[in-house]
Amino acid sequence: MATTCPHATSLASTLAPPSLNTPVYKDESVQCFDNQDFDTGICVCLHCFNGGCLDTDRRHAMTHAHLHGHPLALNVRRVPKPRPAAEEEEPPQKMTKLEIKVEIEEEMYDWHTKLVCCECGKDEPVELDEAKFPGLRRLADVVMTSLSAAKRSEIKAWEEEVKPCEHCDHLEQESSVGKVSAEGAHCSLCDLSNNLWLCLTCGNLGCGRRQYDGSGGNGHASDHYAATMHPLAVKLGTITPEGTADIYCYLHDDGVLDPHLAKHLSRFGIDVAAQTKTEKSVAELQLEKNLAFDFSMVTEDGKALEPLFGPGYTGLKNLGNSCYMASVLQSLFSIEPFAERYIELAYTHPTTSHAHTRPGECFHCQMAKVADGLLSGRYSHPPEGAAEEEGHGQEGVAPRGFKEMAGKDHVEFSSMRQQDAFEFLQHLLRLIQQRERSHNVDPTTIFNFQLEQRLECRTCHGVRYQRTRDSAITVPVPPRVLSRKIGEDGKEVVEYEPIQLDECVARLCGEEDVHFECPNGHRGIASKVTRFVTFPDYLVVQATRFVFENWVPKKLTIPLVVPQEYNMETYRSEGKRPGETILPEAPSSPSASSGPQFNQAALEQLMAMGFPDVRCKKALLATGNADPEAAMNWLFGHMDDPDIDDPIPDAAPASGGASVNEGDLAMLMDMGFSKAQATKALRETSNNTERAVEWLFSHPDDPGDDGASSVAPAAPVEPDVDTLPARFQLVSFINHKGSSVHAGHYVAHVWKEGNWVLFNDEKVVHATNPPVQDAYVYVFKRLK
Repeated sequence: MATTCPHATSLASTLAPPSLNTPVYKDESVQCFDNQDFDTGICVCLHCFNGGCLDTDRRHAMTHAHLHGHPLALNVRRVPKPRPAAEEEEPPQKMTKLEIKVEIEEEMYDWHTKLVCCECGKDEPVELDEAKFPGLRRLADVVMTSLSAAKRSEIKAWEEEVKPCEHCDHLEQESSVGKVSAEGAHCSLCDLSNNLWLCLTCGNLGCGRRQYDGSGGNGHASDHYAATMHPLAVKLGTITPEGTADIYCYLHDDGVLDPHLAKHLSRFGIDVAAQTKTEKSVAELQLEKNLAFDFSMVTEDGKALEPLFGPGYTGLKNLGNSCYMASVLQSLFSIEPFAERYIELAYTHPTTSHAHTRPGECFHCQMAKVADGLLSGRYSHPPEGAAEEEGHGQEGVAPRGFKEMAGKDHVEFSSMRQQDAFEFLQHLLRLIQQRERSHNVDPTTIFNFQLEQRLECRTCHGVRYQRTRDSAITVPVPPRVLSRKIGEDGKEVVEYEPIQLDECVARLCGEEDVHFECPNGHRGIASKVTRFVTFPDYLVVQATRFVFENWVPKKLTIPLVVPQEYNMETYRSEGKRPGETILPEAPSSPSASSGPQFNQAALEQLMAMGFPDVRCKKALLATGNADPEAAMNWLFGHMDDPDIDDPIPDAAPASGGASVNEGDLAMLMDMGFSKAQATKALRETSNNTERAVEWLFSHPDDPGDDGASSVAPAAPVEPDVDTLPARFQLVSFINHKGSSVHAGHYVAHVWKEGNWVLFNDEKVVHATNPPVQDAYVYVFKRLK
């Protein structure tokens, strides 16, 4: 940059350094996955600290500068230093706590920085003349030493809230306990000497639970709790001089904070101040296993699978327990409507005048960035210097910006904890619906279909038809035991009979008896049959294989036989039959407006399964108050919500004077809903905006109201015309590896160019024997 650059001389003194809370995007471009390791480096805007690339096709740095009038940027490029020989390397230090630390990168890299003017197109080294460019040199130093936006988001996500437990305050410790020493200690029921848990009531030492990969222990600590009901245990080896440790409350089934830990441990002769952490915490181990897990990367004969590269074959780096997100993204972006929508945005959205001033927080910017990263092929290649015959995989791209955007304000998806892939898929589809509704471009409509429930009163044989819209079906897989045996670890191994997918769908759509209050005055049983009025372009099927033991879901290994092509014509609705008597709508009670109304048949079905009344009602409210299957799945995904058992507040009065929050009303209208729809949704959900959004998407055909009544019956859903064959082809599926529904590892298999491809985080390989029978989520494409 010439010293006469007018931008540098006129603007240098006006630029302010980033504050402590300002994100500085110096690791990677905000709108693509070019990073500081590229030959062209990353340009950090010195006006707003946005990160942009200098790629000749994308030109994100230049485009940002022109759109926002931010000409000056700091170009940052990182070059790895030569690594010492293996024998000269020092062993890595033992982890002391779970945190994302600022690495001492000066020992690993050389940094090259220069000042760039995106208007003049010239640059010069950062060692600037302070007299000519006052403040720029100091500003560059602040940028280089500041915490990057990527590390800032990781730190925030890893800061899990571990709360004190009331059982710690009232713990009754036995008086006749001996001293416990870590030296020579082992489980009281086996010879294991690591992963030991000390019962804080009696001092028993028990080994931890067996993990999905066979590690961990024999579960003798939890067996001790089952026998004694002693609630608290601490993991030896994780105790620090600061008084922290892994503490588990079996009654809460979660990790807790013990503010009296030093006192409780002193009963066993353990001086907290003298302890040294020698073992990894549970969170550290879970993170380590998920990052290192190798899911079927070799064939049955031990040969490594062939790595794949190029457009559509890009992996996603594991950010720490993010495999659930990666598997969903690989499945979604293998679908043409998604690919077309967001790969187009990757080239058009950054150049529009309405482009977000903070693209790191922009939904469309981050969706387009993921599409470009996965589909362009720009980031899918062997590591530099690797020979092709060596079979090295790719590095993949790290979707940090997308994860932060998609999980914003969500208590679970904003964390680094493992999540449920199907629940994340539903969350992402809702998010896309909300953001795309006002643009009249919604790729999620390819999943939508219309179901019809036909109820026939067993007494008077009158019938009622109710139509609902949905975007996925959930089919429980029935367990049929073939054999039981005791494995080498002493645990029972159960083999289950393979089940056909069509049997599961038949159970969902087949005839069943439900409790029913007939409007003709009969109270008893009705038969219910579910059929498809319309079929989607892409059908999502969730296969659930678990049972509840003491209110804890246990995963079952039931093989599901899924055909490559599947005909669903049997489950098409025939519509109203000749000679049927349609039941009248049930009259509304004068007091019905005093609170939310519930589908009584669905409520009774849920309560018959053993769920508490308040949980059943919340599930029905959250899922459209119609389908007990959808409500049951919502319950499974929200059983750990802290407010799950809180009472449901009464709805606002239905009179014309009932008020809604104007700010919430405006937010819903900005999403493309009418004022009448938004008003009714807020009234139906007591001004709870999150539930109002769910209500709106569960009632897409409800016209809303003008304030006269919040319980007016919705307009009938007219059936769409669907004459195409109901034939589907399996195009992707998501597997979950692990025995627990709360932990494990997710991968995706996608049908591409006549072959199955395995996406295991950043690894992308040919799949020679894909485990279709064990999948958790299936995606079928309709054949036309």
